Amino acid sequence: MAHEAGCLCGAVRIKIDAEPMAARMCWCRLCQYLGGGSGTVNVCFPTAKVQSEGEVRWHESIADSGNRMRRGFCPECGTPLFSIAESRPHLTFIRAGALDDPDLLAPQAVIWTDEAPHWAHLDPELPHYPAQIPPVA
Repeated sequence: MAHEAGCLCGAVRIKIDAEPMAARMCWCRLCQYLGGGSGTVNVCFPTAKVQSEGEVRWHESIADSGNRMRRGFCPECGTPLFSIAESRPHLTFIRAGALDDPDLLAPQAVIWTDEAPHWAHLDPELPHYPAQIPPVA
């Protein structure tokens, strides 16, 4: 089944020709910046099945895990769209808020809980991990 995502202003559209592999709520410091203070929900898809239309601007940084990350966003409205880790280029993590259907896959785990602020709500129904967990693929 195909899924779609995009930015706030509509300048970037993403087509995904795969089912999601996993979804995680991440509280690493970089995701807190991306989420405007909250963590982010990131949904994993095979990179080969993700196609974007429109200009995407990229920002590279070193994640808390030590991995070099490339994060794509809309240069027009600033919407964070996806990220790709240098260590796992075959996986693309799309921000759940960018998905046309944000109910596509609920988070299955909460990661980087050691970096969450004291006021963060960490879903007690999900497994919690203080840092990164093993990759999905």
